[in-house]
Amino acid sequence: MAVVSSSPILLPLRMNLGSSSPNIPLFSISSRSSNRPRPPIIVFSYTEAGDGLASEEKKLLLERYGLDPDEFLSEPTPPKTGKRKELQKRGRGKSVQPPEEPKPPRATHKLLQVLGGKARRKKLLSPKGMDVRPMMEVVKGAAFDILQAASGCPAALRPGRWLDLYSGTGSVGIEAISRGCSQVHFVEMDPWVVSDVLRPNLEWTGFLDVSIIHTVRVENFLERAEQFVGKDGSFDYISVTPPYTEVDYGVLMGQISKSPLIGEDTFIVVEYPSRTDMLDTCGFLVKITDRRFGRTHLVIYGPTWAQKKRKP
Repeated sequence: MAVVSSSPILLPLRMNLGSSSPNIPLFSISSRSSNRPRPPIIVFSYTEAGDGLASEEKKLLLERYGLDPDEFLSEPTPPKTGKRKELQKRGRGKSVQPPEEPKPPRATHKLLQVLGGKARRKKLLSPKGMDVRPMMEVVKGAAFDILQAASGCPAALRPGRWLDLYSGTGSVGIEAISRGCSQVHFVEMDPWVVSDVLRPNLEWTGFLDVSIIHTVRVENFLERAEQFVGKDGSFDYISVTPPYTEVDYGVLMGQISKSPLIGEDTFIVVEYPSRTDMLDTCGFLVKITDRRFGRTHLVIYGPTWAQKKRKP
């Protein structure tokens, strides 16, 4: 640092004296002659601690020449570390993403209804939009008519247990209870659909006491089928109405065919899209019917005795 002073030029000579010599600075006084007048300058330099003057002597010397010791003896600012520089580089040039707009709340409406049985014509809730695609009423009505005729009881379903996979609104399982089933297991993975659609529909129809809801993925349910079957054995009816684009029907039907969920007298109702090949059998069950409703197809598997009743 340079300080303007009225004194002559003082140049300290840097010298490392031994321990026996006093630690005092040496100065040379010089006077330069020049044609152009220049202000006299004091140039002061000092060495590191332990290699020259002690800290107290430095302060005294600086104060003697009217200088601020804190300004000269303060520790220099440590250099920025490489990590900090790297973080600064990463932050440059990045655009700040605007916050995502909150999704609108999901809503419901009453477009579905129970077609037959003791809860006939009762309206059912369903989600607005395409999050959940319930079975069309014309397909549902045809499926139950075929089941009742194939089981030898055209007026109603024979009593039994129903498993409603991909239940969604619960429309199929509720129809089954209304037409004579004694108990229905609903498998639906969406908690909002369960709490705001399925459960209210069961309460509204009065079927909550004979219903069991499993909030789990169908794949996980099938993997743990043995613990769900329990002492009651296999189911009498199984409905499979998955979202078309989210399942592999070959894998899904393979899981069901090898599952303890089906028995020798089980009926399986499967809704599937066009351009999907369905096998003629599902385990030891045979295909009873395969019908088309526009772009929707319906296949029903059942025991061989039901196929013989269906043919006449």
